[in-house]
Amino acid sequence: MGTVVSPGAGLVNSGRLPDLVLVHGGEHAADCWDLTVAELNRQAPNLRVLAVDLPGRRGKPTDPATVTIAGWVESVVADIENAGLGDIVIVGHSMAGLTVPGVVARLGSRRIREMILAAAFVPPQGARLVDTLRGPLAPFTRRAARRNRPVTIPAVANSFAFCNGMTAEQRRFVLSRICPEYPHVVLERVDRSGLPDDVPRTWILTEHDRALSVRQQRDCINALGGVDTLIRINTCHDLMVSEPQWLARILVQRCRLRADHTAAEPQLVAETDKQLPSKLGQTPQGRGIQ
Repeated sequence: MGTVVSPGAGLVNSGRLPDLVLVHGGEHAADCWDLTVAELNRQAPNLRVLAVDLPGRRGKPTDPATVTIAGWVESVVADIENAGLGDIVIVGHSMAGLTVPGVVARLGSRRIREMILAAAFVPPQGARLVDTLRGPLAPFTRRAARRNRPVTIPAVANSFAFCNGMTAEQRRFVLSRICPEYPHVVLERVDRSGLPDDVPRTWILTEHDRALSVRQQRDCINALGGVDTLIRINTCHDLMVSEPQWLARILVQRCRLRADHTAAEPQLVAETDKQLPSKLGQTPQGRGIQ
């Protein structure tokens, strides 16, 4: 199912914290969040955190022929319910851009306080990821999709795509946890028709990303229909490993913002550099990109 850390949701700023759900991307598993989860537990020990494993990972073996986006969605929803979580802030990284909108559609705005996508692959409505996929991992993914079998991408390619700018220890952390990926889902047409419009949307834009460039991320934001909040970070694709302290701080802030629905929203979107104080909020014009 993944791991729930911290025994209960506490009270912050006179509002009960929503629970936090972390959904990994392609070639990753729940343990890719370990460094960030440790930071979350340190910074907000009363915040309940669930990092899920999608089907096909070490914690959830499955028949490769049965792997679908809908199956991933059902698995995440089941993990959330089995963990006894309440209202939720949900975070999706990378290829979780295929999964998380479906989870939000299933649980709806009564349960989902905010959807956060970090460097996420989001094809246009009705399109397939394979048709829009670019970058260093695209040839490997397309080849595996044609062969219809799980793919293990060479470590040198994963290091180039995910780990630029990391320390040697951080690179080892990422590469030691890489999982074979099931390419069937990149051939599926995405359907976000059920995504509720009243769930706040935040995008974390990784500005040194080789797997998904800034331009591609902006295309994904447009495909999603825009976001309410844009947060920038000068780091690589796997920000949960390269910048766990920073990411944990941002996620705690987002959860605290959603702890009390009556709290006033800040007015400025920022976070142009990870060293700057955080300035988070709604875009003045509503949904869009910057």
